[in-house]
Amino acid sequence: MPKMKAPAKLENMEKLQNFIADFVGNQGFSDKRIMGIELACEEALVNIFNYAYPDEKEGDVEICCKVDQNGDIIIELSDAGQPFNLMTIPDPDINEDIDGRSVGGLGSVLIKKFVDEIDYRRHQNKNFLTFRFCKQN
Repeated sequence: MPKMKAPAKLENMEKLQNFIADFVGNQGFSDKRIMGIELACEEALVNIFNYAYPDEKEGDVEICCKVDQNGDIIIELSDAGQPFNLMTIPDPDINEDIDGRSVGGLGSVLIKKFVDEIDYRRHQNKNFLTFRFCKQN
């Protein structure tokens, strides 16, 4: 199972995204599907970079990639930062006037659009965010 660990900093985004792209690109998914997978992972990584380690604390993010027996791609992002369950965040009202909307929140909408199954768990002071991208989509 390919893994990559790096400091949770924006400067590592390209390296982490290339790792995901290399893995996904070899699994027989369409270009359109690959773009959605990469976008969902990018949004999740940005959340980790911006919110997992507040107050100048530093920490890592680890990415594990695998393919299950159905050919589905499983990508797990883990960090030892603040607890954050993406699935508990309500989707913003995208029909609300832009002046009345809070900043942020659209990343979770994009993630939910492109990921077939999302699982979050907190174990031993670590966040584990697992995405499943089904081959049959």
